[in-house]
Amino acid sequence: MGTASGDETLLWEPSEELKQQATLTRYMQWLEREKGLYVRDQEELWHWSVSHLEDFWASIWDFFSVKASRPYTSVLADRKMPGAQWFGGAELNYAEQVFRNASVGYPALLFQSERHPLRAVSWEELSRNVGSVANALRALGVKPGDRVVSYMANLPETVIAFLACASIGAVWSSCPPDFGTSSVIERFQQIEPKVLFAVDGYQYNGKEFDRRSVLSELQQALPTLHTTVLLPYLSKDTDTEGETSMVLWHDFLSSDTTLTFEQVPFEHPLWVLYSSGTTGLPKAIVQGHGGIVLEHLKSVGLSLDLKPGDIFFWYTTTGWMMWNILVGGLLVGTTILLYDGSPAYPTLNMLWKLAQESGMTFFGTSAGYITSCMKAGLEPGTTYDLSKLRAIGSTGSPLPPEGFGWVYEHVKRDIWLASISGGTDVCSAFVGGSVLLPVYAGELQCRALGAKVEAFDEQGHPVINEVGELVLTEPLPSMPLYFWNDPGNTRYQESYFDVYPGVWRHGDWIKITPRGSAIIYGRSDSTINRQGIRMGSSEIYRVVEALPEVLDSLIVGVELPGGKYYLPLFVVLREGVELDDALKAKIKQQLRTNVSPHHVPDEIIAIEEVPRTLSGKKLEVPVKKLLMGMPIEKAISMDALNNPQAMEYFIEFAQKMRTFGKASKS
Repeated sequence: MGTASGDETLLWEPSEELKQQATLTRYMQWLEREKGLYVRDQEELWHWSVSHLEDFWASIWDFFSVKASRPYTSVLADRKMPGAQWFGGAELNYAEQVFRNASVGYPALLFQSERHPLRAVSWEELSRNVGSVANALRALGVKPGDRVVSYMANLPETVIAFLACASIGAVWSSCPPDFGTSSVIERFQQIEPKVLFAVDGYQYNGKEFDRRSVLSELQQALPTLHTTVLLPYLSKDTDTEGETSMVLWHDFLSSDTTLTFEQVPFEHPLWVLYSSGTTGLPKAIVQGHGGIVLEHLKSVGLSLDLKPGDIFFWYTTTGWMMWNILVGGLLVGTTILLYDGSPAYPTLNMLWKLAQESGMTFFGTSAGYITSCMKAGLEPGTTYDLSKLRAIGSTGSPLPPEGFGWVYEHVKRDIWLASISGGTDVCSAFVGGSVLLPVYAGELQCRALGAKVEAFDEQGHPVINEVGELVLTEPLPSMPLYFWNDPGNTRYQESYFDVYPGVWRHGDWIKITPRGSAIIYGRSDSTINRQGIRMGSSEIYRVVEALPEVLDSLIVGVELPGGKYYLPLFVVLREGVELDDALKAKIKQQLRTNVSPHHVPDEIIAIEEVPRTLSGKKLEVPVKKLLMGMPIEKAISMDALNNPQAMEYFIEFAQKMRTFGKASKS
């Protein structure tokens, strides 16, 4: 059923020197010196961190010297989920934690795009610009709790706007400019923003995409918008004359560059991220200043072992939580590297070339990119000077053992490969890497500190060395405070706690090995998770079924062996309509424009009817399970179907996939 499995092949072990230099080692020595706690290794540290939650998170606060204007009165009032109250009484600010690291020795940001050569942004320049934007926002009347949204590419200005927003306690939310109109409106309409930061367009794969018409639609669809701040990215002569609510970036900047930090409660909203379920609007997930500060100090500082002097890169858009993690590198004084554009333009070697030219020390990417490089026969290690590169991070989907092997054979033998898996829902990893541990092919090295991750069987019992549901049995500080506009927390409760009451069920299959490492086997629910970007099937249905030719549809994302991801769309057509190339192109174009380019199906197939439950729900999960190779009797109870005959097609389709390797081209 899975997409990756460990094969016990040992690929790398950390040197004693590397272990001694690790922040994790320094943290363990600090625990012994300051707290009288002696732990021998990573696994022992993890057990302590999840059995003594309060002591662990208090130690993260102390070890990283979190700055708070008011101290906390208790670490964790109650361990319940949902509703755990963390660090009650504390007041702090995310942006203040960032600027505590300002230095003249290292730049804050590096930036390159398809349009701009590599350049550095100093801490002093970053501070000045953040102060300028923050004071301009204040002049508009933006207050703590007001929403500020971004339709921006991965640019320094996007980071500046976010930090400015955080510094005044306003709530940030972002969509990348490749998202289509309806996808952006569905997200931003929910939170009623006051200010929109936007680009006039973006460049990808050498092509320019003008987004000004989309911008007009957004402005019309968001009646609470007071001001739109437009950054001319494609054109330097963008005209805003006659636009009373639109101002150009450079005209918007305040002459007052003084940077101050609004002190907000630990649980004050920092940002809204979006994660799509299978029905309804995207979930508007609210995460707080304090929870994100602590979680990212832990994950970036301890798990990824980043420090001042490192150059931290993750290939991401502004719509994926990895952008937020990347910005989190600033919390530990790491220089973060932003790249805007295609990873394959002008060639697939682009990012490896960037690693050489930037002096990148940590290269974060997706499993899909690594497997693409592998299939293309790239030799980054011999083509480029990667002497400064010490670590590679992989996420978005499970990295197969072959992908691990390719990194060690064709990138660098002495490199730490950290495959990680987490979720937008907590903006962090549940399982991931440790620089103190060996790397085995196909395995994630360990469970994240403070995250009590277990594999549950169908009865809700923890299992070892068996595939089960990934659950958290104790709370994390970065869990959602709530979903925006979710009366009674109904949707929040249904999203994570409806299967195992009081236990967070994430929707991934996981196997935890006897040595504490883990293997992820893909999604256990029907959310489409392609290249790390999650999209609800409902968002795709709304677009496809709006076409007059289409009566009904079904889409499933299928994780296949070798790290492949197969995304077929099944459509029921109006009588007399033929699924020809023109209609396929039309459907794909609609999805590319209104949903995202990442969620265009690999194949479009006409069917007679969509299988549904007795209550009328589409059978996405059972179809997905069938296509992943699960026997029909385990995938679905035919008695639960309204139209059991509709499953016959998918049973035959799954059989053909296995027989002929139908999806191998994806």
